Amino acid sequence: MVCFCIKISGLVQGVFFRYSAKVEAEKLALVGYVKNLDDGLVESVVCGKAEKIDEFVKWCHKGPVLAQVEKVEIKEIPFRKFENFNIV
Repeated sequence: MVCFCIKISGLVQGVFFRYSAKVEAEKLALVGYVKNLDDGLVESVVCGKAEKIDEFVKWCHKGPVLAQVEKVEIKEIPFRKFENFNIV
């Protein structure tokens, strides 16, 4: 298992991005969290199988219907243990 920190910019707050990310992460059996940042970005830390994280990252480039994703930044981070995927 690996963990990544993903930061998504664009019109990503107020468009159900976090809820939709939680649904997508749970579908892919990923754990971690998603949260809004004060600067307008959405941050997600996801842990799981690398191929499932790749699928999640692809989803992040689109996001939910109302989102307008401009940029997705990904950085591998040290493994962290999470029980499930939460909206923070």
